[in-house]
Amino acid sequence: MGIQALDILFADEHIVAVHKPEGLLVHRSLIDRRETRFALQVVRDQLGRLVYPVHRLDKPTSGVLLLALSAEAAKGLVSSFADGDVEKTYLAIVRGHTGAEGIIDHPLAEEPDRMTDGKARSGKASREALTGFRRLAAAELPFAVGRYPTSRYSLVEAKPRTGRRHQLRRHFKHLFHPIIGDTKYGEGRHNRFFRQEFDCGRLLLAAVELSFPHPVSRERVSVRAPIEGTFASVVERLGWREAVPAEWR
Repeated sequence: MGIQALDILFADEHIVAVHKPEGLLVHRSLIDRRETRFALQVVRDQLGRLVYPVHRLDKPTSGVLLLALSAEAAKGLVSSFADGDVEKTYLAIVRGHTGAEGIIDHPLAEEPDRMTDGKARSGKASREALTGFRRLAAAELPFAVGRYPTSRYSLVEAKPRTGRRHQLRRHFKHLFHPIIGDTKYGEGRHNRFFRQEFDCGRLLLAAVELSFPHPVSRERVSVRAPIEGTFASVVERLGWREAVPAEWR
């Protein structure tokens, strides 16, 4: 059954923000030639007008997706992202107990993806990449997923300060706290455990808030997308519901 419509979180005559579910590509891509529905197409059909992408949101990531309704608005938003004027907030469930808070300062090399970017070149120098995070909750479960008799997990709020490809997924891998459900940078045994124990096969990463200057008025706009579905049910089962700020649940 196809996706009929996306929840509209904010809209005016210049921009629209929607809640993109996990598993939906933003636009047509060679990542999956079999896909027939894309967020751009869905929103275009909902609104009956062209929409313009202004930032990335990976296929397995859910949450706030911002789109422009004109080329002029798109140009303004793209500039805001490039200038670091957009604040992005994510929730993630990772393996292990992270520190209470911290800054991940770890440069990232460009990862050319020949499936999606034929012009990408390998061999480029690593670029600055910064991510701030804080741990909202932690749990220790009586299951020997690895070599220890118990398994530990953390719920974290993450704020990428730069916009590198797969930045959060790569940064938490760098900390040895990979995001659960990440089939590229994560750990298969923990992903399998969450599928078996929680019936959760998705990437546990969600863009819960986006704050940006409006491309026309320049007033600050904040858009939120509460966690839902499997992500919310895992949070509930781990006893973390109250650890999630009310506006994100």
